[in-house]
Amino acid sequence: MAQTNVVVRFDDVTFGYTKENPLLNEASFSVREDAKFTLMGQNGAGKSTLFKLITGEFKADKGKIHLSPSATTATAKQVMAREHLSETVLEYFAHVFDTVPYNIDKQIADILDVVNLSAPLDKKIEDFSGGQQARLLLAYALIQAPDILLLDEPTNNLDRDGIDHLTAFLIMYPKTVLVISHDADFLNSFTEGVLHLDVYTGKVERYDGNYSDVVEEIAARVERDRAKNARLLKTIQDRKDKVNFFAHKGGKMRKLASKLKDEVAEAEENMVGVRRDDRTINDFTIPVQVFKEPMVEITGVKVILNHEPHHADINLVLRRKQHLLIEGPNGIGKSTLLRTLASGQSEDAKIFPGVKVGYYKQDFSGLDFSETAYNSLASMMDQPDNEVIRRTGAQFLLNGDVLATKVGALSEGQKGLLSFARFVLQEPGLLIFDEPTNHINFRHLPVIARAIDKYEGCMIMVSHAHEFVSQMKFDTTLDLSKLIK
Repeated sequence: MAQTNVVVRFDDVTFGYTKENPLLNEASFSVREDAKFTLMGQNGAGKSTLFKLITGEFKADKGKIHLSPSATTATAKQVMAREHLSETVLEYFAHVFDTVPYNIDKQIADILDVVNLSAPLDKKIEDFSGGQQARLLLAYALIQAPDILLLDEPTNNLDRDGIDHLTAFLIMYPKTVLVISHDADFLNSFTEGVLHLDVYTGKVERYDGNYSDVVEEIAARVERDRAKNARLLKTIQDRKDKVNFFAHKGGKMRKLASKLKDEVAEAEENMVGVRRDDRTINDFTIPVQVFKEPMVEITGVKVILNHEPHHADINLVLRRKQHLLIEGPNGIGKSTLLRTLASGQSEDAKIFPGVKVGYYKQDFSGLDFSETAYNSLASMMDQPDNEVIRRTGAQFLLNGDVLATKVGALSEGQKGLLSFARFVLQEPGLLIFDEPTNHINFRHLPVIARAIDKYEGCMIMVSHAHEFVSQMKFDTTLDLSKLIK
């Protein structure tokens, strides 16, 4: 590949938050101009950190990071920064420019059209739904037209129309795109290869081709390497047994033993460093609170159409073992319904007294970011039990080092797994899920779907992940878009 055609190059880059456990360990790779690649790796492997190294927010401990001269970067972040929530749309986008252009209104309107969002410029960011905020985050990066566009889980919270608009834009985008995502259909539609960040070795491997094909190629390679190593181990053990036998003999037998030792050394050198594939959480059960009475009653819903609120009367009572799916496009009021129900702020929806509620918020704002993951789990138990806490944490790939880490320093994927571990210890009677697939490694999703489907308490879910939702049975589906004529 010609040097002038490379826009990003890592040369033996090492980086870590601690010297003992570097996320990147002499990692090397390159990406050419105009390429569109997926960055893949286990939750906590350091994918978002790698983006920050590219933008210069973090500096490498060792090695060199090269960008094309004058190359610009922009990142579509996963979560809206809290300092922007009180700003209007116009104030938010004004941060992009050193000098605000005269036609900023048109530029904002044009880029919002790309992400399929119509928004008044004087509306505050905090008044948008999670899905709409995701579109604003995308638009903020896209309006900069960077040479290197970095997308961190861009389809989280997006409905189908939003994903379709984004996909069409990225297919036509004439510059370099690196994307972190677990949405296979989305990735297959426009990416041309994968950069795999190995959580165990800290190395980055490059694969060219369709995302799904690359995932299969990686799995097949692992199996081939394991099979090769198994054959070599058998050969090594056979030679060692013979060495031990012949070494005690004299003459030619001793020479044969020496030759066999050389064969053992050669076989050991040929052993393949097998890349340990992403670990998947094991099947788990969320215990349920014993509660015989009705748990939830909803008599009305506020539906948002064209940024205007409308009220719809309904009659819905939910009991143990009843699961409700709430549907509708971004911004219609799904998350608002869940939030006001859980907080007791709704006049039309209530949770009956005594019900123990587990609430998965799409931005993880229900977690205390200042406490350790261990204490976060301990807070779910009436009588904290160290052995149970650590065993439950391990079930969700939260080992001792992770449990000692503050929640705010965990990756978004680890925060998601922590939330499910908390439910296991909490034993709720009602589970409320607002986009539970956000940030979760795709390998874990079938396991989580089975656990939710088997949950014997009351459950309410909002999710745009149709493949995930299709793996579960729901007693009732409430489509907010059909409540207002």
